[in-house]
Amino acid sequence: MITVLEVKGSGLPIKMLHDRILVALRKEDGERRSSGGILIPATAQVAKRLIWGEARGVGASVRQVKVGDQVLFSPEDQHEVEVHGEDLLILRERDVHAVAAERIEESTGLYL
Repeated sequence: MITVLEVKGSGLPIKMLHDRILVALRKEDGERRSSGGILIPATAQVAKRLIWGEARGVGASVRQVKVGDQVLFSPEDQHEVEVHGEDLLILRERDVHAVAAERIEESTGLYL
């Protein structure tokens, strides 16, 4: 399923191409608190911390991710874009480390 978004004010549709995924960050990946209660801002640098986001659009070549899935990725592998006043990220499917969705069956992930 290819999702078509619309550019704010222009009325022009947006279609994600190839293996690109449009992702919205989860609210809880902003500021967070440590176990000791210290507030850690979203801009704090944490060594190689992966983050979760929600797929809002996928390109035609994307196989494993569907719109609405939660995806785990590195914040270093992204490009930012604003659509409808919302800051979103563009990733390649190969930069996604994991997918969380209702449709995924429990398995080891190994091919035999």
